[in-house]
Amino acid sequence: MKQEMRGETGRRGEAEAERFLNRMGLRTLDKNWRAGHREIDLIMEWSDGIHFIEVKTLRAPNIREPYESINRKKQLLLLSAARVYLASRRINREALFDIVSVVIEGEDAKVEYFPDAFSPNW
Repeated sequence: MKQEMRGETGRRGEAEAERFLNRMGLRTLDKNWRAGHREIDLIMEWSDGIHFIEVKTLRAPNIREPYESINRKKQLLLLSAARVYLASRRINREALFDIVSVVIEGEDAKVEYFPDAFSPNW
């Protein structure tokens, strides 16, 4: 039951994040894209490049902010998957790595967007 609730929370958070970013003008290219065991929640395009977006969602009350769980290991997995994505699609555009933090409280969702949250250094 707990795993099912987490999956539902994650899906809701990703949907909230996508709507939020679409309203900002970003265009969805892919969702939950996988390269082996690595996954990218949202891949979106905007005038400045391709945005690889990690979405973290928690239900209120939360002890920490969702974005705090995105450590260096998670960043490296995202960077690795992004390389595969860009190469497989022969895309030669700027790659940006963003985080969207979503806190769900009942029917409401608080969305925080952190553009260019970390750098690929490649």
